[in-house]
Amino acid sequence: MELPGQDWEVSQLTQVECKQAKKTRHFLFVKMSSSSCSVLFTLIIFSVLFCNSKAAIQLPPNETIPAVIAFGDSIVDPGNNNYLTTIAKCNFPPYGQDFKGKVPTGRFGNGKVPSDLIAEELGIKELVPAYLDPHLRPQDLITGVCFASGASGYDPLTAKLASVLSMSDQLEMFKEYKAKLEGIVGEERTNFILSKSLYLVVAGSDDIANTYFLSHAREVEYDVSSYTDLMLDKATTFFKEIYEQGARRIGVLSAPPIGCVPSQRTLAGGILRQCSEKYNQAAKLFNMKLSASLDSLNRNLPNSKMIYLDVYSPLLDLIEKPQKYGFEFANKGCCGTGNIEVSILCNPASPTCSDASKYIFWDSYHPTEAAYRTLISIILQKYFSSFF
Repeated sequence: MELPGQDWEVSQLTQVECKQAKKTRHFLFVKMSSSSCSVLFTLIIFSVLFCNSKAAIQLPPNETIPAVIAFGDSIVDPGNNNYLTTIAKCNFPPYGQDFKGKVPTGRFGNGKVPSDLIAEELGIKELVPAYLDPHLRPQDLITGVCFASGASGYDPLTAKLASVLSMSDQLEMFKEYKAKLEGIVGEERTNFILSKSLYLVVAGSDDIANTYFLSHAREVEYDVSSYTDLMLDKATTFFKEIYEQGARRIGVLSAPPIGCVPSQRTLAGGILRQCSEKYNQAAKLFNMKLSASLDSLNRNLPNSKMIYLDVYSPLLDLIEKPQKYGFEFANKGCCGTGNIEVSILCNPASPTCSDASKYIFWDSYHPTEAAYRTLISIILQKYFSSFF
């Protein structure tokens, strides 16, 4: 679903420009006379507003996005699985290799994940924390948290097979979060925050890759068409449920070209490790149904802005033309051989590449922060105005 919208701008300064501004600010603070305070004040405001984050999205007049809230799978899980009894976790090196302090937070990558990057672009905060993090502060709740769980999916069986949080579990946590938020800011402010926040839902790839094709857990009962119907039914129910809880601006990422992910090339791409067209066709079929369903929900739910965010096309373009975007490696990850390592198979004993920013994939399943940044920039440029 592609909606026409207003133009919007991204104001961005390079790191060099920011560093120079900060050096100038420091010099002036030491050297300038009191008569030049207004210039100094301007420089301070400049560096605080524009150098504390890499970009600031200009919202339409009289609009606000107070929080970023995310649901789904490992693409946005910032560490919820750390607190579960599951092998689907990554709170150990080399995960987090390029994260601040090289901390393996439980994010399935070398650095930040899409929910972090969107919150950063919106100027809300640098990171969207895991809801299960016991160290959450009230301010963390006010500006958004993430309920996602690595290896989860729209199909409840997907989460069950991996012993992680299902979408229903995430919904219940969202209800609990809502009650906590009311306790902090009151009911009226909570309703405002929930209605104005940006929600990100990322799921479907584990349903297709793991539950349907790898484990064959659904193949006996469903063909690809009927299985994608099952996924859609569960997804649509989830969207309606978070809408009922107050969500309005909901960005739903499409399924990716899952057949071109390194691990799936290895498992289903033959000796040449080509993209598995069977997997990709399943993703495209689901995406077609998902887009139509979101259109229908928007027509029937007042003030609903459920936006289909196509990640399939731009990610496939990255994979097919990596040099166009500044990447060198598209068919393998940075960790280990890059062909099969993910989660516990990508561990402290695994060698890693010297520069993950040259790779589209960090491990055999998850993109690098550099790839995420490229994709999020494309998605925001195309769809952001549709939320207003």
